[in-house]
Amino acid sequence: MNNIPNIKFTNSGNFFLIAGPCAVESEENVFEIACTIKAISERLEIPFIFKGSYRKANRSRLDSFTGIGDKKALNILKSVKDRLGLPVLTDVHTAEECAMAAEYVDVLQIPAFLCRQTDLLVAAAKTGKVVNIKKGQFLSADAMQFAVNKVKESGNENVWLTERGTTFGYQDLVVDYRGIPVMQQYAPTVLDITHSLQQPNQSSGVTGGKPELIETVAKAGIAVGVDGIFIETHPNPAEAKSDGANMLKLDLLEELLTKLIKIRKAI
Repeated sequence: MNNIPNIKFTNSGNFFLIAGPCAVESEENVFEIACTIKAISERLEIPFIFKGSYRKANRSRLDSFTGIGDKKALNILKSVKDRLGLPVLTDVHTAEECAMAAEYVDVLQIPAFLCRQTDLLVAAAKTGKVVNIKKGQFLSADAMQFAVNKVKESGNENVWLTERGTTFGYQDLVVDYRGIPVMQQYAPTVLDITHSLQQPNQSSGVTGGKPELIETVAKAGIAVGVDGIFIETHPNPAEAKSDGANMLKLDLLEELLTKLIKIRKAI
């Protein structure tokens, strides 16, 4: 964690936080969210990494929002890094994207559906950035050791794993909390709270969600002992251009984090 530029409060004893919008929608939207979370994280002394996807490559429908343009979105993320002094994370989808994205951000995230893609993992590793690998909805926790090994054997020890739910039927996900200590044997482990509450494969082609359970899933994850949590948040999720159905409303974030810190201290 200490090798990430601009990371703060690493000795506070708190979990670390990866948070931001699902996708970069505009500079105004990104800075509103980033400034709000930065202020909260500083009040609560939580190590904070801002998250924003510069492109959404995995969409159900061709007419779904995918982004505002790669370079435009990446420049907005770099501006968050430079102007607000925050570390930044974004997703990468192909080996060719890794070197490009690494010029703008501090952490490269491997989407769950792509966590077995060897060329992608190797390319991300070779940038020297922290690589956060999301566990596939179709994989066991123990199977993620092989994804971690691909990064480490490519010369990069800076790797995390993220739990984001396991497929439960066709249109639901469930978090198996037994998997968190299993994955922690291989790498620091994050719980992606909001994606774990998605309801995929809807007949409309738009993913649903259960945001009313965000606090429940988050509390359980902290009680189990996750190293970090991942939350997508937006001032008005109903108007978000991607994954609005499972995002946390921005003005609810501080109260939630305050409760989670109390649980963290209790354990």
